[in-house]
Amino acid sequence: MSATKQDSEREELFADFEKAVNMPAGQLERWLETEDSRTVGRHKGQSESGGHHAGRRIVRLMRTKKADFTAEDLAHMRKTIRHIDRQLKHRPRGDVSETSWRFSLMNWGHDPQR
Repeated sequence: MSATKQDSEREELFADFEKAVNMPAGQLERWLETEDSRTVGRHKGQSESGGHHAGRRIVRLMRTKKADFTAEDLAHMRKTIRHIDRQLKHRPRGDVSETSWRFSLMNWGHDPQR
């Protein structure tokens, strides 16, 4: 793959990530400190849900210079985009403001009410 095509795909990934993750880093970081964030998606015996862990990593990614991203970082960006897209297709009916569905998405950096 040529460097130009690789650069173009990388820039497209960053743009898609910025669209999917619609919460600023500081807001996501504050959300991750809440009880609702810590408990949604967590199963008995787990210290942290997968979404909560992903959210902490997303905050780190949002504060990383593009030039410093690793292949693992780029893979996590792709995973985040796919997860958010998949979950948005399962929006429950009615008011979602206090739902596990919304809280789970917010752990991944996407607030469907924004």
